[in-house]
Order: sequence, then structure tokens, then C-alpha cells
Amino acid sequence: MRKKILLFGLLIATATSCISTRNTIKNIDDKAPMPALSADRNFILTETATDTKYGYDPDYPVNLGFMPVQSAEINVKRYFGALTGPEGQEVSYRLVDSCCPFPSGKNNMGAGLLDIYEVTWQGLKEPKRIHINLYERGKIMAPAGFGIKEIK
Repeated sequence: MRKKILLFGLLIATATSCISTRNTIKNIDDKAPMPALSADRNFILTETATDTKYGYDPDYPVNLGFMPVQSAEINVKRYFGALTGPEGQEVSYRLVDSCCPFPSGKNNMGAGLLDIYEVTWQGLKEPKRIHINLYERGKIMAPAGFGIKEIK
């Protein structure tokens, strides 16, 4: 009987160790408005973050959770479509990893993950890694070191 209890306790500990019990994301704002869309269906961004952690630090991700997560990938395209390099260079991006589980009531599993995108542009020596949260909302800005695409 003692072995069964020990095995059950080990199973519970293993299952719950995959998800952090507290949310470390500092910039969630459920009342943040979704950015307007440009004619080419990208976000219209008006501000660059002054906090150098915004987007780069998993505790300060770009929160794009304005849609159900099943269709939220469109917001990733809209977001990166609104960014440029610091001198107006066209950016390229690709998903490279997921990390940092956190509790979230915005999906059936009760947890979310951040997606990490590698972003490059002509003249950039080393790619930038941007953390994207598709579950929670927040103010959407360009990270420090990026530019914002001009609206035509």
C-alpha cells in the first residue's frame, strides 16, 4: 500500500511540475484595445517600448491574445508586418521555440506557453528573439531597437 501511495504522489508531482503555479508575466492588461488595421491588414502601431525588457524578456512578452488561440496566429503576422528594422528595413521572422508555461484561464488546458520568434533584417549581426503571448492581452508596441512601418 505504501508503494502505491508513493507512486501516486510521484505521478502527481510529475504532472504538476510542467506548469508554473504562478503567472510571472508582468504586462497583462485585459482592457488593452486591439490595434487598428492598416489597408494591408497589419497592425497600426504608434509607440515603441521604452522598457528594454518588452518583447525580449519572458516576463514582458508581446501579448497578442485578442482572439481565440486557434485563430490568433493571424495576429503574429499582423504584428511582425507592422515592424521594421531601426532604419526602416524589412523584417523576417520565424518561430524557433516555445517556453515558459504559465497559468491561463484563456484555454481549456488552464495554461499557456510563450512562442519565441527569431527576427532579422538586413545589416543585423545577430537575430533578435521576441517572446509572443497568444493567450493574454496587453498594450502592443514595437520593442526597443525596432522601427514601425509607415502607413501609406
